[in-house]
Amino acid sequence: MSQGAELTVREVMRSEVPVASPGTTIAELARLMVEYRVPGLPVVDEGVLVGIVTEADLIQREATVDMPSIVAFLDAVFVADAGTPFEEELRRVVATTAEELMTSPVISIRDIATVSELATLMLQQRINPIPVVNDARQIVGLATRSGLIELIARLETETLRGISREE
Repeated sequence: MSQGAELTVREVMRSEVPVASPGTTIAELARLMVEYRVPGLPVVDEGVLVGIVTEADLIQREATVDMPSIVAFLDAVFVADAGTPFEEELRRVVATTAEELMTSPVISIRDIATVSELATLMLQQRINPIPVVNDARQIVGLATRSGLIELIARLETETLRGISREE
């Protein structure tokens, strides 16, 4: 897929992007993700991208919260916990709106970035989806792992067709 480095995010992004407002309920967030078949929704307040709610956020909301272990040693009390901070887990479990559940600040990518840059960002930051923004930082699309897979499938098919024609 040597051509991939020349392709831009515009060629893999979804341009029809449902967005949520900070006050959008959890039920509406889930409904929008299902209806539009997207793994996450950008949260926009007065035209500004302020957060993102992903499938993982909704699923984590249903997970069991791990209480930190309290250890008393001499006159001190220690909290032994190596996982997600308790306050963060609790915040997500009791969330009722996008604002309470969203991840902020948001990692986004420019529409002129390359597909290689997008793939690298997704892997290094372990995020899906990524809002795509223009020069004015307005949302113009949503880049997803499935969009990248569709591009890979298309390019590989074209490559195979090219090879079979040469034979």
